[in-house]
Amino acid sequence: MNSSMINALMSMHAMQRKIDLIADNIANLNTAGYKRKTSSFEELLATLKQQDERFAQPGRLTPLGFTTGWGVRMTQVLTDLAQGPIQTTGNAYDLAIQGRAFFEVIVDGEGRRAYTRHGAFQARVNEDGDVVVTTADGYPLVVRGEDGTDGPLVLPAGHELQVDAWGAVRAVSPDGSQVLELGRLRLVEPVRPEALAAVADNLYAVADGVDPADVLPDAQPDENNDLRITQGALEQSNVDLQTELTDLLMAQRAYQLSARALQSADMMMSLANQLRA
Repeated sequence: MNSSMINALMSMHAMQRKIDLIADNIANLNTAGYKRKTSSFEELLATLKQQDERFAQPGRLTPLGFTTGWGVRMTQVLTDLAQGPIQTTGNAYDLAIQGRAFFEVIVDGEGRRAYTRHGAFQARVNEDGDVVVTTADGYPLVVRGEDGTDGPLVLPAGHELQVDAWGAVRAVSPDGSQVLELGRLRLVEPVRPEALAAVADNLYAVADGVDPADVLPDAQPDENNDLRITQGALEQSNVDLQTELTDLLMAQRAYQLSARALQSADMMMSLANQLRA
């Protein structure tokens, strides 16, 4: 297989992965809390071929030799953490983050944590009759209590959830006569988004071998930052359809050009095989 065919094949593979990524973004256009994925590419190792001295003809302005590339490959899939639009829902269990923070949830009985921007939480009644605030998959939302310890958000039976812009969580009786302070939402801010791995729909975890404290330090809304919580609202996907369609068109054209290059190389090899001395 000659270098032109290898170059075309590698480029087609890279563009196919790019198209798959764009398709995933478009499919999640209306998914609350979804963050669009982007990709980075790099050129594969190039080969420098030296030409014979006979190519050094009078009037030649370029040096002898030429570089043969071997196409490109996708090196990394990145998450675009740009803010999505906030849409009011009126549901007390819907929470939206304004800023670059994530909710923290508990994913198993061993206390392992995961992180999400999808604020469509639900109320699940436990065996004691209390309400546990969870994701749609049943992962409890984490709060930091008044004593500084973290745990699942649990509302006493018959109380309603109240969350203010600073992340403070309260349980309020129906008549408003009783207000219980439950702590503050446990929020983290990704300083190294590339260290986050997608483990489920809108759910991220820290990659193996990485200290979560180095990747996701604590983040709390205060007067010194723009981080805020909105109750009764959901952050929508930050996917822009026009941008995705433009990227899709460019990727398809690049794929077609590589396919034509592969077809041309195959045709040239076929003609060479048919030559007769």
